Amino acid sequence: MNAPQPLSARPAPDAVFNQVPPLADPNLFTSDRALEAALEREGATAGRDELTRIGRELADPLDVERARQANQNPPVWKSFDAQGRRVDRIEFHPAWHALMEGIVARGFHASPWEPGAAATKGRRAHAIRAAGYLMQGRVEHGTLCPTTMTYGAVAALRRDASAAREWLPTILSRAYDPSDRPIEGKRGALIGMGMTEKQGGSDVRANTTTAVRSHDGGHRLTGHKWFYSAPQCDAHLVLAHASDASGGDEGLTCFVVPRFEPDGTRNAVRVQRLKDKVGNRSNASAEVEFVEAWGRRLGETGRGIPTILEMGTYTRLDCVVGTTGMMREAVVQAIHHARHRSTFGVALVDQPLMTAVLADLAIESEAATALALRLARAFDAEDDESETLFRRLMTSASKYWVCKRGPELAAEAMEVLGGNGYVEEGPLARLYREMPVNSIWEGSGNIMCLDVLRALGRSRATAHVVVHELERARGRLRRYDAAFEAFTATLAERRFDEGSARGLVRRLVTLVQASLLLSSGSTLVAEAFCETRLAEHAGWGAAYGELPATTDARGIVDRAWSEPC
Repeated sequence: MNAPQPLSARPAPDAVFNQVPPLADPNLFTSDRALEAALEREGATAGRDELTRIGRELADPLDVERARQANQNPPVWKSFDAQGRRVDRIEFHPAWHALMEGIVARGFHASPWEPGAAATKGRRAHAIRAAGYLMQGRVEHGTLCPTTMTYGAVAALRRDASAAREWLPTILSRAYDPSDRPIEGKRGALIGMGMTEKQGGSDVRANTTTAVRSHDGGHRLTGHKWFYSAPQCDAHLVLAHASDASGGDEGLTCFVVPRFEPDGTRNAVRVQRLKDKVGNRSNASAEVEFVEAWGRRLGETGRGIPTILEMGTYTRLDCVVGTTGMMREAVVQAIHHARHRSTFGVALVDQPLMTAVLADLAIESEAATALALRLARAFDAEDDESETLFRRLMTSASKYWVCKRGPELAAEAMEVLGGNGYVEEGPLARLYREMPVNSIWEGSGNIMCLDVLRALGRSRATAHVVVHELERARGRLRRYDAAFEAFTATLAERRFDEGSARGLVRRLVTLVQASLLLSSGSTLVAEAFCETRLAEHAGWGAAYGELPATTDARGIVDRAWSEPC
């Protein structure tokens, strides 16, 4: 036994040792081998230089500090100005505006829709933008709410010639303009969304808000929204029941509701309160009332749900990508901590139990990255029927599974840091609180699974597209082939039971992830993924870290994150 250390030789009470230095990552893109591999696999290397520049910008410690400040100083609602006029203005900390300025300058709110974007980015504008959005999600997530809604809103607005002429030139600008004024006087614009009401939630068909035609060609909306996402935005896409001339219900219709009416007066959208949320605290979410608020119809009367879901499909993509970004950050923080922290005289990263946990987290993160970029690439192929079917199915499926895995991963990563991970000085507590929002928002898990069942039941071609996607990896690994055969047999039976939909969607997503990793990913990661995630009842899954003894856990950890030289 070692002799006890003399008291005089022990460190002073205020000495600091065995603490982890601040994480230094010179470039969020070039240090992420999984992201680089996914970008190459999806044929999006035209964006490499741009993403390298963005990765360097987002590694700036100043942005990390801004993220902390924006979350410690949440937005404040000002209902009236000094003269007593109703303004419903949302005031943000300067750090929020600085983060938003960077996001808009990088084009994450609308770059794939810019004229010529498809040509200059090798017809991979959405995939390239997804890679950048993923990195931005590592830094701060509340700012991504107005970002993704604007991105998705463009898809809906461009279907209507009048709305496109009025809004798109300002939206496509890369100038961030937080001023509270009519669109005609702004350099840039952001769009929000109002779908759910207190009595309906995900069941938007239960909405009661009405819209009556007005003499100026618009509509007057009366009702409320229980969640009005980002009330500071310049306009919102809103669902309401349109009324005909006799007062009859023409069905749920989508409307563009701006902050200001056409004559420049403030629109009658009354904020009732801001939501006190578990996470996403840097961003504002509100309850509002419409008191004959002015709106312009978007799309066909009675087709409001399909119109606004055009927006929602893109925001669901971003739920996957944003969660993937947070997963990546959690993994990097955990590995960095384990490399610099010792216990029982050995670095944490060298202790077999910890190495297995870190490797399992890294496997999950890389699989999510591969899936996120593959899904984004499907959005680049609007005119491809097979990719359209893939997108319709896998957007909901991916959102369900990746966003469901995120909170579990964040909790495990936080545990790697122990008590240091549970306090607000570090980023993991905020990441943990942030993770559930993407699973809940834009359709919770059960809604996503029901969407998958509908997609599979609507068309046999959808199942054929999935099988074709999965066949590319056949013959590479016995475990994968067995899972493929079992799953395709399930698809062929076409007996999709609602009560077991979650299991079906899990099998679908993990098989697609495995196919991507086997096709062009790391062999170490691909084999470990298949031997765990595809192994039914093999003992994996109760907790992270249950890897087969043959897994090169240290090799997987080193691939996930290497300290900069």
